[in-house]
Order: sequence, then structure tokens, then C-alpha cells
Amino acid sequence: MKQSDPLESEDLNRLQISIYLIPVLGFFPALWTLYRQAGAHPPTGTSERSRQNASRLAVTLAMGWIVGYALLGAGAQAADSLTLPLLITSSLLTSGYFLVNIWLMVRLWQGRAIRLPGISRLSDRLP
Repeated sequence: MKQSDPLESEDLNRLQISIYLIPVLGFFPALWTLYRQAGAHPPTGTSERSRQNASRLAVTLAMGWIVGYALLGAGAQAADSLTLPLLITSSLLTSGYFLVNIWLMVRLWQGRAIRLPGISRLSDRLP
């Protein structure tokens, strides 16, 4: 009789992916997962593959948010006449980043795919 590993349950896998999707803070465990998998063999199980795909998506979303936030903040400081519109755009970008991550967490707990059009395709191309 095959012994099942208690650390490989579906709920634990969902919890770990949910941690990756926590806005801002989830970036670090997601990046660690990608770093740890970079030197190892390619993922074999579906749970490993789903964790790697989720961590790639989380890193892509976080990097896109931080680059956009930094560029909009720098533009707001440089352009006097566009300060308010750029700061409003920056706040909308931040709100969108948080809402997308929360929406992905809800989809994950519903058992649905956590893929985003365009962004998931871009994150799949990351090393």
C-alpha cells in the first residue's frame, strides 16, 4: 500500500500558491521558489508545475507593478503640470495590482485556473 505524503495535499498546495499571490509580500517566496527550481530538474508533478507557474505569474505581476509605480512616481516629480494625473494613475495601478491578486486567490480556491491573458504567456517565457 502506497503511503501518501501529508505535505503534498491539495489544500497545502493551494495555500502555498495563495502565499505567492499575496500582494507585495508574496513576491519573495515566489522568487525563492523560482530560484530554488532554477538549478534543479524540471518539475515532474502537477503540484510542482502549478506552484512554479503561479510563482512566475506572481513575480511578473509584482515586477510590472513596481516598474510602473516607479516610472509614474518619477514622471510625477519631473513634470509639474502632469503631477496629479500621474499620481492618480499610479494609485489606480496599485489598486489594480491588489485587486488582480485577490481575484486570482479567489479563483484558486474555487479550483479554477489562475491564468491571465497576455501576462501568463509572458510569465511562461521567463527563465
